Amino acid sequence: MSQLPARNIAVFGATGSIGASALDVIARHPDRLRATVLAAGSKVDALLALCRTHRPLHAVIADATQFDALRTGLRDAGLDTQPHAGEQALEDLAASAHCDTVVAAIVGAAGLPSTLAAAKAGKRLLLANKESLVLAGELLMQTAHDSGAVIVPIDSEHNAIFQCLPDAHAHAGLKRIVLTASGGPFRGRHRAELGSVTPEQAIAHPKWSMGPKISVDSATLMNKGLEVIEAHHLFGAPRESIDVLVHPQSLVHSLVEFVDGSTLAQLGLPDMRTALAVGFAWPQRIASGVQGLDLLQHGRLDFEAPDLDAFPCLRLAFEALQAGGTAPAMLNAANEVAVSAFLQRRIAFLSIPALVEATLDALPATAANSLDVLREADAAARRHASAAVA
Repeated sequence: MSQLPARNIAVFGATGSIGASALDVIARHPDRLRATVLAAGSKVDALLALCRTHRPLHAVIADATQFDALRTGLRDAGLDTQPHAGEQALEDLAASAHCDTVVAAIVGAAGLPSTLAAAKAGKRLLLANKESLVLAGELLMQTAHDSGAVIVPIDSEHNAIFQCLPDAHAHAGLKRIVLTASGGPFRGRHRAELGSVTPEQAIAHPKWSMGPKISVDSATLMNKGLEVIEAHHLFGAPRESIDVLVHPQSLVHSLVEFVDGSTLAQLGLPDMRTALAVGFAWPQRIASGVQGLDLLQHGRLDFEAPDLDAFPCLRLAFEALQAGGTAPAMLNAANEVAVSAFLQRRIAFLSIPALVEATLDALPATAANSLDVLREADAAARRHASAAVA
């Protein structure tokens, strides 16, 4: 087997859970992988701690008010790491010669500009930022196609599909993509039981350790809805060829069905390091630190249909994908506002899908033919949802 090429890696969202997993895998292969750029939103102390461990060439704090603290901290630590601040620095470094691989793990719409910059520069893009595809999927995929960028999705579900669809020939016989969902912390509950759930209950995910926003999205099944839209863009699958199954063990990460009756699935323990190792090394394989799957120990695999009455966010996402244009961007924007309001205890759990649906009903979808149009749709949806919360 040929040797894995050396990779200089930018980790955007370095202080989050995906960033931690990425840096763990990188540290296991010091001869081939190096974190050359680390970026965080506002957690300057956590970023400085990572810089002391990984000694990158560059460190970026998106919150420009933290620049002095970053610069002083790097100097006091005796590091040669260059400090940067602001969104433009993220874009510039994503496109620069200081990295050939970018882990795009900034949460929310804030991750879109640097993700697009990396794609335009032809990088290997390990994509964990859902919003880049939900807001601007056609634009991102076209940009990557034009530049020769390689996109490896890092969501466990899309990474599973990526592994099951290794080449264009497999796509020719593709019949159906089936995304699996854990069901979140409220699986099995009826709608009437969800009216009084708290933010603490919603972010207590049974299988995955994630940030609060993504954890709430998992509890509402919006996370799965966004993944449906992502799968459409990543794999060129139409709405009618994408299904969702609830699989509480989170061991089958997704399935791909072909016209000849074959179904391929990717299985593994629920640990992001597997998908990241695939992203860094593909088409080769490297150790990720994750143990193999002992099916005898786990004993059984269960599957059930999602409950769209209790969890209407998944239905809304399918409808937004069907509507096309700016609808997915508005879905995502309204959801971000609603989830933030829920985490601040300003609205109830069931108000999240209600707010999203009301926003989509109020703002008809238009053609999404430029980033400016998408940004305006995003802003309009945020304004509408924010007014409804207030």
